[in-house]
This record gives sequence, C-alpha cells and structure tokens, in this order.
Amino acid sequence: MSDTFSPADVAKHAAVDDGLYIIIDDGVYSMASFVDEHPGGAKILKRVGGKDASKQFWKYHNESVLKKYAPKLKIGTVKEGAKL
Repeated sequence: MSDTFSPADVAKHAAVDDGLYIIIDDGVYSMASFVDEHPGGAKILKRVGGKDASKQFWKYHNESVLKKYAPKLKIGTVKEGAKL
C-alpha cells in the first residue's frame, strides 16, 4: 500500500458505490466493504464518506480500533500538505 490521495481524490469516493473513502489522520480508508458491519451503523459512515472523519472517529474510538481494522481497510495516505 503506497497510494497517496489528495482530499479531492477522496471526495470523489463519497458513496458506497464509489468506494466510500474516508480520511482518519493521514490515512485513507475504503469503507465500502465494512459499511454493513460497522457497529454504529451504516448511516454515520455514509455521512462522512469522502471527508476527513478524524474528529468523529476519535470521539467514539480508541487507537486499538484503528490498529485492528487498518490492515483490512487502509488503502493509502493523504498527500503531504494537502488539506480539506
């Protein structure tokens, strides 16, 4: 996994049919395969699709959740210096 994405690239994947990408810190995650498994429901993931979800993620999760799911869901990083 060495792909880098701009926030604009991530924004193109705001829906499940488009891959449902989100940003957490500097990582880009594809949530399309996880949306139905998410314990908090699909609605919240769909709401943050294509966006930086760091604030929402850290409000409800700890680092162990990210470590558990990153190998399966992380597809790349945000280009350095790029911001939403």
